[in-house]
Amino acid sequence: MNIKDKIDYSESGVLSKVISKTEKNNLTLFSMAAGTDMTEHTSTKSGFVYVIEGNGTFVLEGEEISMSAGVIIFMEANAKHSLTAKENTSFLLCLNN
Repeated sequence: MNIKDKIDYSESGVLSKVISKTEKNNLTLFSMAAGTDMTEHTSTKSGFVYVIEGNGTFVLEGEEISMSAGVIIFMEANAKHSLTAKENTSFLLCLNN
């Protein structure tokens, strides 16, 4: 599978597609349209974000991280985070059960 073939953007919003879900891991593709954001939230699971394409800002526990192709962001469970897409931005989110 080529993950880039799965990327699809809405006009103004966030699309998510479950790529794989097992007892141990959930892998989801997120595609954020330019100018959209996800307000601060947490997850009860640890995991990581792998940026496929785009340009945005990921705020993790108050630290701003530039989202560009190839960036990996590791998150502990219950870490506060938010995201803003400056351009169309896609990333994989892997959560560990």
